[in-house]
Amino acid sequence: MALPMLPGNSVNRNLGKEKFHKSQHFDYCNGVSMLVGAEKPGIGGEALPGQSARRNCSLLPRGEDSAAPSWVAFDKQVLCFDAYFQESVAQSREETYRVRKCKIYFYLEDDTIQVVEPELKNSGLPQGTLIHRHRIPLPAPNDDQFYNLHHFNIDQEIVLYSRTFVITACDAFTCNFLRKVGVRVRPPAATPTDPYSKLRQELEESMKPLRPYERLDTLKQFLDHDRNVLRFYCFWDDTQSMFGDPRELLLHYFLADDTIEIREVIYPNSGRDAVPKFLKRGKLPKHSPIPKRQPGEITNHTVLNVFGPMGQGGRYILDSLKTGAVQEEFYKDCDLTIGGVVNVWGRRVIVCDCDDFTKEYYRSKYGIGESLKLRGKHPTLTSQNPTLISVADSICSLALCRSILLLLYGRQGLESNVLRFMGKMQSDSPVNKERTFIISFYLSDDTITMFEPTQRNSGVIGGKFLERSRVKKPGQELFKSEMSEYYKAQDLYVGATLIINNQPFQLVECDEYALNYMEQHSEEFPMANIGTILSKLKSIPDEKHKEIKQFLALSDPSNTGFIPYESFRSLLADAHAGLSEHETMTLARSYAAREQAEPDVGIMLAIAQDHLRRKHFESFSDMLRAFTHEDRDRTGHLSTKEVQVICKAFRLPLAGDLLRALLQKFENESGRIDYHAFLSGINWRENPSPPLLPDDALKFDIDWNGEAVSPEVKSINYSVLLEDVFVIVDKCTNG
Repeated sequence: MALPMLPGNSVNRNLGKEKFHKSQHFDYCNGVSMLVGAEKPGIGGEALPGQSARRNCSLLPRGEDSAAPSWVAFDKQVLCFDAYFQESVAQSREETYRVRKCKIYFYLEDDTIQVVEPELKNSGLPQGTLIHRHRIPLPAPNDDQFYNLHHFNIDQEIVLYSRTFVITACDAFTCNFLRKVGVRVRPPAATPTDPYSKLRQELEESMKPLRPYERLDTLKQFLDHDRNVLRFYCFWDDTQSMFGDPRELLLHYFLADDTIEIREVIYPNSGRDAVPKFLKRGKLPKHSPIPKRQPGEITNHTVLNVFGPMGQGGRYILDSLKTGAVQEEFYKDCDLTIGGVVNVWGRRVIVCDCDDFTKEYYRSKYGIGESLKLRGKHPTLTSQNPTLISVADSICSLALCRSILLLLYGRQGLESNVLRFMGKMQSDSPVNKERTFIISFYLSDDTITMFEPTQRNSGVIGGKFLERSRVKKPGQELFKSEMSEYYKAQDLYVGATLIINNQPFQLVECDEYALNYMEQHSEEFPMANIGTILSKLKSIPDEKHKEIKQFLALSDPSNTGFIPYESFRSLLADAHAGLSEHETMTLARSYAAREQAEPDVGIMLAIAQDHLRRKHFESFSDMLRAFTHEDRDRTGHLSTKEVQVICKAFRLPLAGDLLRALLQKFENESGRIDYHAFLSGINWRENPSPPLLPDDALKFDIDWNGEAVSPEVKSINYSVLLEDVFVIVDKCTNG
């Protein structure tokens, strides 16, 4: 009995259907009208009975984001296979078949295939792209389907348009991708040898031409070093000749062709003619003057023998051993060293200095040790005027020392080698008393620069006060035979007074780099030598010991062993120990009570979320599943090593130090980590942290990486200082 026609129960299947179009079953193929309806769907796009739907995109699942299509998820991801195919050769006695190697590229975004044969030299075959990129159908009778990922594996044959390809190997990315999708990758297979290609290779290796071809390729050197010139500052003593005097020269070495050019430095009103060049550009021989040679005696090619008539129709053989060739040595860049002597056609020119580009070139190519390698002292200059020669010799030696210092103490990475101080002008004027200056001392060449910061409503225009130059010490004669004395790094310390341009300046502060540098090189800076400072304190008279201890007891009524820095500073000033301000600061830094501030967890999480947001990392749910899988007992905690392994497996884009600091904050007493709290803290999607200020980020970077700048000295541990100084003195006195 048929069911009653209840509401909603209808035999009309078109209810709710919106598409009723019918596919076009007739089309033109190669200009011929024919029926092509076997592959077209039915009414409304529905498949007909017995008809299977054909996929128009990749068989692979979509990426991590389900909304991304395959052409976005697998963009620029290509599988590469090494393959070969055999091609029969007809009408040839040398070969019957040929083995042709090629590469098969499978594009994951749309299942397209491309076959490329690498080009071989003198193969005589049309090589390159054999099959352009497109979807390739399977062989008949399955020609209505296309090749997909599961048809490819190592040691497997595939037929592409009636040509059989054998896959022999694949790259690392392809191997890993196939294993991830569940394909068991076979081991690499061997490619059969091509008999004719092997025969040709043996013939090429055994060929020895009767005329060895020598190629002097200087194009690469020209293209790599065009317009790159090394500049050296040189000195030539011409006092032995009549009316001669020391000459300053500029030596230019052209790296493009190993030629040398020398120009003379001529000052205004020097009485010399301004000639264009001292030495014309060309290769400079080491041993000069050289004997005169016949034309053709010095040549790049050595002819062994000549067959036939000279000129047209004759043949010659080059001598690969260059028997009897005349060799002549020219100066190279490795021969030019600071302090070395260059023979310029019989003139002994001393290399004293070079420019910054030359220093960087020798540092990168030969290393600092090689560039500072000296060939010995320059020859002693003799003349009828010994005073003039001694000054010239001193100038050359000074230039040599300055060059060595510049290479040793030039800026290298974050190491600036610049000591910065803050100074105040000592003057009776109330306006000049308030002026502050930043004094920078460069260790590379002992030069000093001064800069005056602009102060509001001071009436003084700030800016550069002193150009970078060496500053002479006061109280020296203007004209003398001895070299003048200049300020050195040992003359600068907090509390020192410098006289620059007849104006005294007192150094009142210095930066942290200067303090650390002086303390690390305490043997050169006595004001930063803690041993010397302690010896001065030990020499205090005994009657001062009781006063110092009484002062400390009054300053520290709670007997904590610490006193403020200002009280400690006034104590040393009243004790008359003969300590300068810099020595007091060094002593306070050595016995300072430093408190290591713990980094804020909120700032750490904010920085971590900022890094993850910039890297577009959102795999927090996948990480939670991985953590839960490793947590067999479902305790919600894992060891630190297990958490680090999972974070590394998901390629969490966080620095190693930052990740270790974060994991340390989430550890409990037993050393295990609550991974739920850890993931919740770094999840910038669900739990975004407040925006981070630049100052907080910089402060955190300084704190957690263990390279923090030494904090400001606030309190002094005087109990340890008393044990190191006065207790030892008392024992020696009682003994």
